[in-house]
Parts: sequence; structure tokens; C-alpha cells
Amino acid sequence: MARGVRILGWALVWIGAVLCLAVTVVPRFLDRIYYRGVAGDHFDGARFFNPDGDDTSAPPGGSRSGFFWRQATGSDGRPPWPTQVPVQPARPAELLPAATPPASDPAQTPLRVTWVGHASVLVQTPGLNILTDPVWSERAGPFGFGPKRVAAPGIALNDLPKIDLIVISHNHYDHLDLATLKTLVDRDRPAIVTSLGNDAILRSAGIAATALDWRQVQRVAGANVHVVRNHHWSSRWFVDRNRALWSAFVVELPGGNLFFAGDTGMGDGAWVEEARALGPIRLALIPIGAFRFQPGQMASGAHIGPVDALDVFRRLGASHGAAIHWGTFRLSYEGYATPPKLLSAAKGCAGITDRRFGAILIGRPVDIAPMRAPTAASFDRAAVLRCLEGPAGNGLR
Repeated sequence: MARGVRILGWALVWIGAVLCLAVTVVPRFLDRIYYRGVAGDHFDGARFFNPDGDDTSAPPGGSRSGFFWRQATGSDGRPPWPTQVPVQPARPAELLPAATPPASDPAQTPLRVTWVGHASVLVQTPGLNILTDPVWSERAGPFGFGPKRVAAPGIALNDLPKIDLIVISHNHYDHLDLATLKTLVDRDRPAIVTSLGNDAILRSAGIAATALDWRQVQRVAGANVHVVRNHHWSSRWFVDRNRALWSAFVVELPGGNLFFAGDTGMGDGAWVEEARALGPIRLALIPIGAFRFQPGQMASGAHIGPVDALDVFRRLGASHGAAIHWGTFRLSYEGYATPPKLLSAAKGCAGITDRRFGAILIGRPVDIAPMRAPTAASFDRAAVLRCLEGPAGNGLR
């Protein structure tokens, strides 16, 4: 009996020692140095930051741990979501054919977009297949945990055409999916462009990538790929917060540029004009979801909502736009269909009747028309918000 007590006592001592060691070692183990460089206007020598200011407050309603507990248990009064939504996957052409007669007018160059889900989008133009933030995994998180996909990918992974170029906006699990990327790299050997530090994460999985700072450009797969500023943050393990950079992209294409916002809040909004200055934008991929973390919220520090997405589209002067980053993984408080419904309501409040920017269906290829004249830049956000407080926005939880 006494021997058993001694053994139990020593076991508890060792368990305590291991736990103390873990408390000291594990955070450092999970904190990775993805990038080393000279301090500048958005890097302090150790971590990146938004030059227009960071939102460092805890999520609404308390601590971060409390927020994630409520998120996991659904105990915050959020509207219900479907567990699964129907998707008819597309089978895209291997290559988009050139316009006829060929090269007669670059403005007539075909452009086709297929939303795969969340921020994963296939963009095709003759001779070039582009994929943004490819995520085919069932869950967006480490070790098989994280939000579960409610919409199957709009293209089966095996049905994807050969991919020439992949752009990766940042390292959150719903945007950087190593399993998907490894499959695509082994199959297609695409060029991958991302922002500083994310290449270290990719390299750990045997994936080569070109990592650029904001305002840098790389000629890749026959196209100029610009890494441009947006407003967000990064982390894979919480303690490695902002060790890698986040970004948006502008890809120069013959019939007009492609803009991919990645994942972004509004911040000072100056990043919109920086992207526009690189040339006329034919197609803008803009997030509208994961904007609400408490009732009535219209945007968060790291995510624009439908109202600001509409403002971004019009300030870009884009010819066409597709609303993404909604209806795939439940990441926030709003109802499943609230983002596109709120976008439509905001357009009505703003007196916008054209269909240049709106939601598209997962798995439904859309041919983008040639460039049109830019839309007017004026947008009264306060008036739109007041309008949405009335009948136009009623019931949109």
C-alpha cells in the first residue's frame, strides 16, 4: 500500500513537472519565426502590422477563449445554419479557348470564373488557369478540427484543370490548406505567389513558393502578379500571430486586371486605390462574409461586410465583381444567406440597379463580359446604413 502511494506521488510529481515544462516550451514551440528582415512601415523586426492601425481588442462579448467556446458550442444565440447545402460541381474546360479572330482585340479576351467555395476561386483566361486560396479540406483548422464545410467544393479536386498559378493571401487555415496545396503541387507544379513568411510554412510541407512584400511584382506563368496591401492579420497557432504577412493581389491580364482581395477589413481603405492604380480591373473577387460577431454588426476590424464590400467594388472602378467568402464555413454570427441578401439590400439602398457585383453560385461557371466603363465612386455609407435599419434590412440577422 505504502509503495503504491509512493509510486502515485512520484507519478504526480513527474506529471506536474511535464505540465510545467509544457507551459514553458509549447508556446515557444508553436511560435514560429516565418520571416526575418529589416523593420519598416508594416514590420517591426519580429511581427507584421497594419500601418493604418490594428484591432487588438478581444472579440465582442469577452475573452478570446470565451469567444471560441461560444463559437464551438453555438451558445451565443446565433441564427441556425444548414448542416449541408446542395452543390452541383462543375467540370471546367482544361483551357479556355481564345477569342475569334485570335488576338484581334485584347479587350475581347475570354474570362471565366468558377467559385469553388469560401475564398477558393478558379479564374480562367486563354493559356492561364488561376486558383485563389485553394481549400478542399472538410474542415478549416489544424489536426482535423475547425469549422466544417457545409457546401461541397464547386469543383471536385480531380476535375480541376491543370493549374498554372496559385495565389495565397495569408496563413489562416481557411485560406492556406497544406493538404490541398500538396496535391496540386504534386500534380501540376503550379507557380505559387504569396506574401512574406507564408513561404516558410509551405516549405515545411515541401512546397516551393515565391514570397513578396506589398507593392512587389513577379512575372509568373506569363502574367504580372502584384502583391498589394489589405487589412488583416495572420496566425496558425495563436502565439505566432502576425509572424507572416497578409495581402491582396492584382494579376495583369490582357482584357483587364483580376483583383483578389483575400481576407480583409476596411482599415483606412487606401489599399483600394493602390490596387486600382495598377490598371483597369475587369473582375474583382471581394469577401462579403464572416463580418458579424454580435447582433447588428456590419463589419469587423478584420472582415468587411456587404456594405463595405459594395463600397470597395465601386471605389476599385471594377467592371465586374463576384462576392466570395460566405456560405462555406461558419466562422461568425450572421445567418447562412445573410451576406448576399444584405448585399442586395445595400445595393437597393444605394440606388444601384446594375448587376455588375453580386453573389454567384458555387460550382456555376460565369463568363465575364468585356470591360465596361468604371462605376461612379460616390457612396454614402452612412445613408446606406440608415436605410438598412428600416424595412430593407429587417430580419437579416
